Amino acid sequence: MTMFKKRLLALSVCVAVFGIFLASSAFAAPEMTLKFAGQSPADHTATKFMEDIAKEVAEKTGGRIEIKVYPANQLGDYTLVYEELIRGTIDMAGISIPSQFDPRMELVYINGFVRGYEDAKRIFTPSGWLFKKMDELNQALGVKLTGFYVEGFIGTGTTKPAKDPLDPKVEKGLLIRVPNMDVYMLAAQAMGYKTITIPYADVYQSMQTGVCDGVNGYPVAAAYSILGDVLKYWYNTNYSIECLNYMVSGKTWEKLSDADKQIIQDAFTNATLKSIDNAKSEDEKYMDLMRKKGIEVFTYTDEELKPISEACAATWPKLEEKMTKELIDEFRKELAPK
Repeated sequence: MTMFKKRLLALSVCVAVFGIFLASSAFAAPEMTLKFAGQSPADHTATKFMEDIAKEVAEKTGGRIEIKVYPANQLGDYTLVYEELIRGTIDMAGISIPSQFDPRMELVYINGFVRGYEDAKRIFTPSGWLFKKMDELNQALGVKLTGFYVEGFIGTGTTKPAKDPLDPKVEKGLLIRVPNMDVYMLAAQAMGYKTITIPYADVYQSMQTGVCDGVNGYPVAAAYSILGDVLKYWYNTNYSIECLNYMVSGKTWEKLSDADKQIIQDAFTNATLKSIDNAKSEDEKYMDLMRKKGIEVFTYTDEELKPISEACAATWPKLEEKMTKELIDEFRKELAPK
C-alpha cells in the first residue's frame, strides 16, 4: 500500500469515527410527536412561548418527544380544539378556556382577584389554589391543565374622561363595552360603568362613532394595537388579567412516563413564570407608546386599587347560580381581597 493510500485510509477512518460521534450526540428520531394547538398569530409572543416549550421538552428528552406547534387556529378554534383534547386527537393546546362543557371554567376570568404581577405568580403556578381547582375541573372532562400564558393586566380605555375612576360608588357617566360574560359585566357595573356588549370586530367603529364611550376587557397591548387611534384615556386599573390556558389531553398524558410528565410540566411552569415577567414589561412598553400617541395614561398603587378589587369581589355571589355556591364560597375564601 502506498503512503498516499495509507493516509487516505486513515483520513476515511477519522471521518467515519467523527460521523458516528455526531450521530450519537445529536437527537435521535422522536419516539413520540405531539400536536400543540394555539390560537394566536404565528408572530405573536404567545406562539413564541409555545415554541420555547417545544424546544425545552426536546432538549430535556434528548429528542424522544417532539412537539409540533400549530398557531393561528390551524387546528380549529378554541372550542373545537378543546373537544379534540377530550378525544385525544390533539395532544396539547395554548388556548382560551371554553365554558360550554362546564360553566365553572369561567372561574379563571372572574375579575378582582389578582393584585399585581408577583401575586399572579402565586396564583397561576401549580401550587396555587386556582391552578389546582382549574386542573380538577379540566381533569373531570379528560384534560390536564399544565399552566397559563399570562398576556397582561386589563384596564379601562375611554374616549371621554371617567368621573372618579377609583371610587366604585361614583357613576362614571360612561357606556362601556364588555365581553359577553357575566364576570366582566358585573365587575364593570360594580366599578360604576354602564355596560353594553358589542362584537369584538365592531368595537373600534363603535367607539369612533359614539355607540359606546370605552372598553373593558382589553389588556394594554391589545388596547393600544387595536384601539390606539380612537382611545383618549387609559385607566390602568388591573382589575382583571388576560390569560390563555396550557393543557394536555388526558389520553396523551396517560401515555407519558412519570419522568416525561415532570419534564413537560416543568416546561409549562417555566413558561408561565416567564410570561408574567414578560407581561409586566409589555404592559409598561405599551403604556409608554400610549403616552407618545397622546393618550392620557393613569396608573395606580395596589392600595389605591383596593376599593375596585373589593367592589369586584362583592359581585362574586351573583355568579353562584352559574358556577355553584360551593365553588364561589371556596373562591372567596382563597382569593378575596384581604
